[in-house]
Amino acid sequence: MIQVKPKKYFGQHFLTDLQIAHNIVESLPSDISSVLEIGPGTGVLTQFLINNKDINFSAIEIDTEAIAFLHEKFPNLHLIEGDFLKMDLQKEFGKQQFSIIGNFPYNISSQIFFKVLENRDQIPYVVGMIQKEVAERIAAKHGNKTYGITSVLLQSFYTIEYLFTVNEHVFDPPPKVKSAVIRLSRNNVQKLNCNETLFVRTVKTAFNQRRKTLRNSLKPLLNGLPTPEPIFNLRPEQLSVSDFIFLTNLLEEKLGK
Repeated sequence: MIQVKPKKYFGQHFLTDLQIAHNIVESLPSDISSVLEIGPGTGVLTQFLINNKDINFSAIEIDTEAIAFLHEKFPNLHLIEGDFLKMDLQKEFGKQQFSIIGNFPYNISSQIFFKVLENRDQIPYVVGMIQKEVAERIAAKHGNKTYGITSVLLQSFYTIEYLFTVNEHVFDPPPKVKSAVIRLSRNNVQKLNCNETLFVRTVKTAFNQRRKTLRNSLKPLLNGLPTPEPIFNLRPEQLSVSDFIFLTNLLEEKLGK
């Protein structure tokens, strides 16, 4: 197995533990046919994927030094040079489904997940290593203090699994925080049983003042409308996805009157 080591760093924290890298790759389901790696960097995950004849594998990298390094180390790699957040997925993959894997940069991990959400019918699985705090938030169940906007929106369409924690010392250079690996698996929900635009607005508005009850946090939406229903006595973290769907329908009914 190749021990990938760059001549210099490309402005990111790189995983150096091959066993952890192998465990991350093994977290992808075995029945997938196409995989995109986001930000391969030094190729520590890439080396476990590139020779798998059962998958159609490609990677996307934005850093020019990393791109040159990857071309040298993996001349047969289908490497897309660009920014995943700006990538036209339809142009690259057509209607083909593909799963995503990567050691996601901390500063854009949430943006990556929101792009996944926008293209959810094309992306059945995501395995990503991200900041531990963000992973806990995404995987949190309702009633948990870390449960928030990304929890609700992603859990509406994906089953989230917190797989394992990754300590700082297995990175070079070591980050100041722990990391974690999570897996998103597309559920069977094709469309929410509510106005989805209002649903997103409701979730975001509710959590903007998460310490307040919904009666108070949703005032920007309610426009002074009466709220005698018991659900308005709750705080946003107490609501499950189905509760937010119920709340959205209730709001639409009130706003429509």
